[in-house]
Amino acid sequence: MCTLILAWQVFEGTPVVVAANRDELLDRPAEPPQHWAGGEGPAIVAPRDTEAGGTWVGYNDDGVFVGITNRWVDVEGGGERSRGHLVRDALRHESAEDAARFVEHAIDDHIYDGFNLVVADENAAFLFEWDGSVSVRNFDPGVHVVVNVGTPDSWFVPEERPEVGEQQADNARRVWEVLQPDPGEEMAAWRERARSVLGDHDYGVCVHDPEERFGTRSSSVITLGNGERSYEFADGPPCETAFEPVERHR
Repeated sequence: MCTLILAWQVFEGTPVVVAANRDELLDRPAEPPQHWAGGEGPAIVAPRDTEAGGTWVGYNDDGVFVGITNRWVDVEGGGERSRGHLVRDALRHESAEDAARFVEHAIDDHIYDGFNLVVADENAAFLFEWDGSVSVRNFDPGVHVVVNVGTPDSWFVPEERPEVGEQQADNARRVWEVLQPDPGEEMAAWRERARSVLGDHDYGVCVHDPEERFGTRSSSVITLGNGERSYEFADGPPCETAFEPVERHR
């Protein structure tokens, strides 16, 4: 997944609202979001990467969100463990604080390819940036955008693709600007605007490969608050694929 938008503690009663696109090889097998029963800790609602067995985005029954994007860096020895397993296992924790502590230990114990990972619940929100060493940021309340090169206020230029990296950073900045909440805007209206941005090619976050090997595979909109959980999923590029409700429960 290459674009993750988080509105954290922006809307009263709904502390976590996420809109995210997953960019991936088109032939990599995946299953749509489902309730993952079993295992230790709270149950998970997340899609599944059937090739590696993990996931890239989801939430759990305790209201913890975890999502990951690629980070365009080369990590020596990277790929020892799937990043999707890190997301899956972090989602087995009862709070964002606990999940963050788990991620810190997991980074010490295993070697991963580069990633940006977001963990959030009603009380805390973190961004982990891993490129062989880890940087951890606590998010302040507000709208945050994470892409492969970082965030609008802190990004890097990848050596092998500088022009693409700079363009992606500019895309993130424009997404952040357009998704600042309007005065008095309700969560549902903002969420609808965020869903629209995910499929708007003017913002460069819905990716299509002319050779049809890589692109935006799916899109997720997750809302957590007041004991309510909702997940809307587009099983294809959001510019041409409808969002369908996955699960709603108390």
